Amino acid sequence: MASSGEEPRSGSPGRAGTGTEPAADAAQLDTAEDFEVLEEEEGEEDEDDLSELPPLEDVGRPPAPPREDAQPPEQGAGDAAEEPEEWLDVLGNGLLKKKTLVPGQGVDSRPQKGQDVTIRLKATLEDGTVVEEDSALTFTLGDCDVLQALDLCVQLLEMGETALIVSEAKYCYGAQGRSPDIPPNASLTLEVELLAARDAPDLELLSGKEKIQLANRKRERGNFFYQQADYVLAINSYDIALRIAGSSSKVDFSPDEEAELLDVKVKCLNNLAASQLKLDHFKAALKSCNLVLEHQPGNIKALFRKGKVLAQQGEYREAIPILKAALKLEPSNKTIHAELSKLVKKHADQRNVETEMYRKMLGNPSTPRKCKDKLPWSIPWKWLFGATAIALGGVALSVVIAARN
Repeated sequence: MASSGEEPRSGSPGRAGTGTEPAADAAQLDTAEDFEVLEEEEGEEDEDDLSELPPLEDVGRPPAPPREDAQPPEQGAGDAAEEPEEWLDVLGNGLLKKKTLVPGQGVDSRPQKGQDVTIRLKATLEDGTVVEEDSALTFTLGDCDVLQALDLCVQLLEMGETALIVSEAKYCYGAQGRSPDIPPNASLTLEVELLAARDAPDLELLSGKEKIQLANRKRERGNFFYQQADYVLAINSYDIALRIAGSSSKVDFSPDEEAELLDVKVKCLNNLAASQLKLDHFKAALKSCNLVLEHQPGNIKALFRKGKVLAQQGEYREAIPILKAALKLEPSNKTIHAELSKLVKKHADQRNVETEMYRKMLGNPSTPRKCKDKLPWSIPWKWLFGATAIALGGVALSVVIAARN
């Protein structure tokens, strides 16, 4: 989980950056904690189109020395038929392939999920442009800390093995790419060598600083997936970060470290709620918001999102006072104003529908005439007559009983 000496630069295949800080109220409230939301993708990629994959040389087999009179070889049908046999179709859909260049130490030396692995990485575009080089990239296998192409293929590497990985954009940077060096929908060729694998450190033995750094790395990865509109993987990363931040410890932390861990936890919960809202997981999102408010009752983002969750469930009566509380904390926020106005109107419409429904149930579907002393709702005269008759009957019965006694 520790990196190789220094923090990876923003947007690397090892760990992507979180983007710029949003300035508008809408971006701050309707997005995750500290990153800008990108628009969701429309449509899906053509998973069967491999026509643009770059030709790859068989570098594992050195070519024979050319003769002076030799003609350039032409690729025959037999060569084309043998090429696919050298590649492993990792997922069976043709979008992610692995080819061994230098064999490793055997199947038993493959790393296990949950271990910290260190690899040498070189990433190139189809035209051969190098977009990333890292001589010792370290990450936790299976935690989605890196590109999916790496996370899926490294677990198939043997210790010491060098392999080529050809991946479609779906398992790299998707339809958005990575500005400025990786264009949208770009396939990547990754040359990877597995250098080391070891068990992850015991969370209980981490210092406060180490635990904060580790939790923040997982949170930032969740931010990356949120930006890619991959909310399931975002939730996975936030859950891992929360597990780290909330884990027990055998090491004493300073008050500042405790406060910083709480801050990381609150950010993760807020971002988790935003991701859950995107997937319409309202119950889970409400729980995440409530956990934030347990620690920080005045957290404006949690209040706003809780109001939105309740509104999505049609609970306008409960949502309105929560948004009013958020507005009281930040009266100039236009986003809260707009959401609150929208909910007040929806609540009024809901009450009108319910009132009309009650009138029909009580046998008075017509609209009552207006009067100055109009009650909040219309009571049919038949009900008043019936209630009066019941009351008079009760009095008469009481008189009869008294007379008998």
